[in-house]
Amino acid sequence: MVAYTQEDLGVWASVMARALASYGIHRGDVFQNAHGYGLFTGGLGFHYGLEAIGATVIPISGGNTDRQVMIMKDFKVTAICATPSYFLHLLERASEMGVDVRELPLRAGGFGAEPWSESMRQRIQAMAGIKAYDCYGLTEITGPGVGAECWFQGGLHVHEDHFYPEVIDPETGERVADGVEGELVITTLSKQAMPMIRYRTRDITAMITEPCPCGRTLRRIRRIGRRSDDMLILRGVNVYPSQVEAALLAVEGTLPHYQIVLTREKGLDQMEVQVEVTPEVFGDRIVALVELNEKLAYAMEHTLGIRVQVSLVGPHTIQRSEGKAKRVIDKRKD
Repeated sequence: MVAYTQEDLGVWASVMARALASYGIHRGDVFQNAHGYGLFTGGLGFHYGLEAIGATVIPISGGNTDRQVMIMKDFKVTAICATPSYFLHLLERASEMGVDVRELPLRAGGFGAEPWSESMRQRIQAMAGIKAYDCYGLTEITGPGVGAECWFQGGLHVHEDHFYPEVIDPETGERVADGVEGELVITTLSKQAMPMIRYRTRDITAMITEPCPCGRTLRRIRRIGRRSDDMLILRGVNVYPSQVEAALLAVEGTLPHYQIVLTREKGLDQMEVQVEVTPEVFGDRIVALVELNEKLAYAMEHTLGIRVQVSLVGPHTIQRSEGKAKRVIDKRKD
């Protein structure tokens, strides 16, 4: 249960308005809010900020992808927010419906609520013809708006007048030097109903010391690529889902939809990475699929440091999510 005073909600709206302004969102924009409006702070957080900045909000929430595409086209939407995995699904569906999102007025997107790699950002920007910005937040602190990227996409500016960030060693709890990777800890400075003191987020990042070209003096953190509690230990090697994503997106012919399946055979943990491939590749010769599989297996081994099984699957084989994508299926306890 998370509590807010009326003053807390006002601060939240102000912080989110700043974040949206850093994306270039302004009065007159038509913004499609595809985050959930249920017991999830994403939808409400963006909504409050958009109202504060004076933009027109389409509170469509998540799901009903065909309607999302229709609204985006008919209402001439200029900006959108969603989880990155759901937005990729929306782009796929738009293509199937004969809608080229790159020909629409859409120019910017705010994405978050799940880790996403730089490779996925580049894929989104190429497919949609937009600038894709990262937005960071967590329900226990205030929802989205704790940190946000600017036009230069060089890290997330933390709104330090409301949130005091620290980076610590997750094992010892001691602060680490700027630029050194560790766990993000946040103290709220203005929250009244439910203040937090040195709240451990489990998100792994580092403080950026170089000044941002945008001119803001707020400190920045690196984008959150992984969490300390989503690490998999496979045959003594630490593996993060974000590493898998980076490896597969570096190989041409794959789609940014994948799933990690963990099993146990004869007492040994096994990992299978199921990767969707493009329709052109999937319908190509068997030899082409074999070559792609070998390239992916090599990329995985080079990135992870261990050999894992790679399985190529056809388009739309892996289940899509309207919210946060479920990347890991652990069958070791079955």
